[in-house]
Amino acid sequence: EPRWNAMPVLEDVRDPSLIHWASFGKPWEPELTYGQDRWLEYAARLHDRAGAPPTADEGTSGRVGSIRNPDSIGPATGELSAAIEGVIEAVRSEHLSYLDASSLRTLAATVESIEADGIDGLIIETGTARGGSAITMAAAKSTTRRMKVYDVFGMIPPPGEKDGDDVHRRYATIASGASKGVGGETYYGYREDLLAEVRESFGRHGVPIGDHNVELIQGLFEDTLTLDEPVALAHLDGDWYASTMTCLTRIAPLLVVGGRFVIDDYDTWSGCRAAVDEYFARRDGFRFERRGRLHIVRV
Repeated sequence: EPRWNAMPVLEDVRDPSLIHWASFGKPWEPELTYGQDRWLEYAARLHDRAGAPPTADEGTSGRVGSIRNPDSIGPATGELSAAIEGVIEAVRSEHLSYLDASSLRTLAATVESIEADGIDGLIIETGTARGGSAITMAAAKSTTRRMKVYDVFGMIPPPGEKDGDDVHRRYATIASGASKGVGGETYYGYREDLLAEVRESFGRHGVPIGDHNVELIQGLFEDTLTLDEPVALAHLDGDWYASTMTCLTRIAPLLVVGGRFVIDDYDTWSGCRAAVDEYFARRDGFRFERRGRLHIVRV
């Protein structure tokens, strides 16, 4: 994991999920001034993302498999084919995905599971960036199963009032032109023709979209996400509140029994978490699982 054992005062860390400070001097102490502003920025970002600590009455509660107490299953650990492992290694080496290898393997294993269980329906990805996760899922699915990949293939739209400060700070960095892509490369939203790049990447990694029943759909989710057929798997990576809520409201009614959402940003951005919590607060018929990312299964 490239973000582990990084030194933010010396290295460019994209977006830390955990800060473990092991030395005697602490970054919040005045004696330690080198890089202190950067440490405090990271700490504030993580605090905003996590929110206030739960009280005794607000802790984990409810039945196992509920949104407050997801079933902790963990990432996939079974063997994948050499071909799929090769795709995962290749998309990561080309920096085509923000996901680590374990998360990509879990996505591939999830696709293999719906194939093995005979669960009918589309595979959908909403928010693909440079296409790495979509390419991985396409490599794992049957060539006869349809897959739709939605993205603006350009600059991410701005967040709204239901997104937290963490989201607005992140968007300000993106809009300023200062964001970095995976591995320090050009951020995907700054690329001149991202749609063509993603299409070419599918073909380069052995899953040309024409031969593998994949459709790339450009535009805002609110304008393009119009479906009227069953959905087996939806990987949601829309980051903000409005995009996540649009995906949930338009896809969930079509999710088949045994089908699932994989929510990429539930633990990353406040707006995504708020949309998921709000949508499923009063809805039955779903089981919540922790497989690295949050999985939501229609039962």
